Amino acid sequence: MEHANPALCGRIGARTGSFVDNMKLPVHRWFRYSAGFSADWVRFLLREKNLTGTDSVVLDPFAGIATTLAACNSEHVTSIGLEPHPFVSRLAETKLDICRRSIGSLRNIFSNFRRQLKPLRILSHAEIPPLIEKCYSHENIDELLSMKNSLATGGLSQGDARIVWFVITAILRSCSHVGTAQCQYVLPKKTKTGVQNPHRAFQEKAEQIIEDVARLHYDRVPALARLIQADAGNPATLKDDSVDFVVTSPPYPNNYDYADATRLEMTFWNEIEGWSDLHSAVRSRLLCSCTQHSTADRLQVDHLLKDPILAPIRPEIDAVCEALGEIRLHKGGKKTYHTMVAAYFRDLGRIFRNLRRVCRPGAEICFVIGDSAPYGVYIPVDKWLGQLAVAEGFHSFRFEKIRDRNIKWKNRKHDVPLQEGRLWIQG
Repeated sequence: MEHANPALCGRIGARTGSFVDNMKLPVHRWFRYSAGFSADWVRFLLREKNLTGTDSVVLDPFAGIATTLAACNSEHVTSIGLEPHPFVSRLAETKLDICRRSIGSLRNIFSNFRRQLKPLRILSHAEIPPLIEKCYSHENIDELLSMKNSLATGGLSQGDARIVWFVITAILRSCSHVGTAQCQYVLPKKTKTGVQNPHRAFQEKAEQIIEDVARLHYDRVPALARLIQADAGNPATLKDDSVDFVVTSPPYPNNYDYADATRLEMTFWNEIEGWSDLHSAVRSRLLCSCTQHSTADRLQVDHLLKDPILAPIRPEIDAVCEALGEIRLHKGGKKTYHTMVAAYFRDLGRIFRNLRRVCRPGAEICFVIGDSAPYGVYIPVDKWLGQLAVAEGFHSFRFEKIRDRNIKWKNRKHDVPLQEGRLWIQG
């Protein structure tokens, strides 16, 4: 078993909320997700809290690409992850499935797929989605579409096909010549160097996966993680008093559109035709943390602020939303930050209500969070979330600052200093 390095965990404390360290770790390096956090820190935390084996249950209500669940597997701790994003949850579930496979079965899957690959010369690119046409050379489009066609017609079992799907998805950005940082917005007007050939990239990713699974020895110890595609606020998802510890990082209220972050991949697999499909396909299922969501759902700020769940913070959130509602009228974009903020805390209030139900007495929660200041109006995220949690029955909260944010003013939209840290909530 790979062991987390305590000395390393101390050094990465300031980067708890960053996925960057994971790109050197087995399993976690397979697919970079911008919303991830440090897996080594999670493993260190599990040991520090003395959470072991089937006697403890760890929950990640914003599971993302299964960082927490894979870390729990490494420590042989039972874990449950909730992820409402249909595409991301499929990636996470497949990653966990790969870890349960034997080395021999993985080798067979990849070798069988490569044997059945047939060249597919695209005579006309007229029917290729415009985004894909912009992001790839014609040579790489031909190779990627040949992989896609072979996967559809190759006769692999559903589970084996899903693993090949994962590998192809994982190499899509490295095979593009445009600005496509992993799971960030696609920037077709920007170019990058070091573009990979799809066949070579597939081979290298497959070898990386086999190497990592061999190092982890999951065949010796059963993987104890379970991923559920579900909203963390859904009261029917988990049993009462079933969770010992919660560790997660919810979306920050900083207007990042998590639905748009996977537009390239979902377009390639024909799950959406374009940006306009993202709301119905993805965004409407997620926590409201961007103005695109609040606008598309036609949310009304007055109605949101009257929700009883916001009563603990109502005077402060009313004032902030009123200020944002006034300022937006003088801004070019007139973004609905006031509605987004009200919806964000309403949604998280509901999630805390559900967490209080599923957490055992004395259970502890750790949220990696960041504050925000849309249009320069400061949002005290740690304070408001802590107050909402206490109002739902948790005992107390404290905030542990990790790092400063937004302190380099160049090209920033406001000069309000921000912070990132860990919100600890006691059961």
